[in-house]
Amino acid sequence: MAQILDSLPPEQSGKILCCYVNATNKIQVARISNIANWYFERVVFPGQRLVFEAPIEAQMEIHTGMMASAILSDTIPCDRLALQEPSSSDFNTESSTLDPISKNPIVQSINTKSGDTTKPLTIAG
Repeated sequence: MAQILDSLPPEQSGKILCCYVNATNKIQVARISNIANWYFERVVFPGQRLVFEAPIEAQMEIHTGMMASAILSDTIPCDRLALQEPSSSDFNTESSTLDPISKNPIVQSINTKSGDTTKPLTIAG
């Protein structure tokens, strides 16, 4: 999603698509202040998702709103907020993908059993 009002400076070549979610019940201000010649600041309401483009080296500051003030509550490198765009291999249904944690296939094969699977009901008594 391109930032129309405050586009990146022309000298910034590497940019990434990022997403930040305000998981608190307070209003936050998301600000990037470490990129020269660029101003980025947005109000993020509770539960709101903010999608933006930023240089890879950008640092997002999260200021949490209090009564008549705000405190810097977090600084997050934007490369940790990066969204991965799906590649064509993500839509390939022929191969199964391995879960990176358990190393098991994410899509399990269907177990089929040949032969008669119907059995008569028996009444216990």
